[in-house]
Amino acid sequence: MTRRSPNLRPGVLTLLALALLMTWDALGGDLPLARLAGTPMGFPWRDNPFLVHVMHEGAKNLSWLLLIGLFAAIRWPVGVLRRLPTAARVQLALSVLASVLAVSLLKHASDTSCPWDVKEFGGVAQYVSHWAWGVRDGGPGGCFPAGHASAAFAFLGGYFVLRHVAPRGAIVWLGTALVAGLVLGLAQQLRGAHYMSHTLWTAWVCWTVGFVIELAVTHRRKRLPIERTTRLHASS
Repeated sequence: MTRRSPNLRPGVLTLLALALLMTWDALGGDLPLARLAGTPMGFPWRDNPFLVHVMHEGAKNLSWLLLIGLFAAIRWPVGVLRRLPTAARVQLALSVLASVLAVSLLKHASDTSCPWDVKEFGGVAQYVSHWAWGVRDGGPGGCFPAGHASAAFAFLGGYFVLRHVAPRGAIVWLGTALVAGLVLGLAQQLRGAHYMSHTLWTAWVCWTVGFVIELAVTHRRKRLPIERTTRLHASS
């Protein structure tokens, strides 16, 4: 009996999530949700001290500290990370960093402005789908996907690393990253900094980056025995 690849289910989930996100965009779910927090005079929660200093600045600083901690754990692992080989700890840290960089690059290339920049909410921009590449909305742009939510979603790739040594721990890690990212995304939604789709796409991008890195590592791991065998035959 052929053994099913452990990456089959994540692959199916990745494609299913992509289809759901495309459906969300097609149905235009962003503006109705933005109107729940926004008014023609702007977003009343935009400068809320808790949302600004704790949920935004504090969460971002904590995320960077955790990332630094993951790189330090390559040499000095703690907790469940002790059960991971060095290569897996490197994969974990790099997957988080790569996710942050991927979201940042997409944001810099985006012409989409934030909800608080849209005329309906007291700004100057017109609402334009973030998939209308090259079509400027009259605002500053650079608001898609949600960079702040990546402070939590970037850690989603840890699931792929931990599932090999601690399946339950991997699920807890995954759930924590998802819930934290959604909470951060909701905070930014209330402030008018992002549409909900921005947050959801950030989750998908971070998950996919971690998954692609896992696929590359798995492929490399399978090739190593073949390469060793080839070298042995060549030397004999």
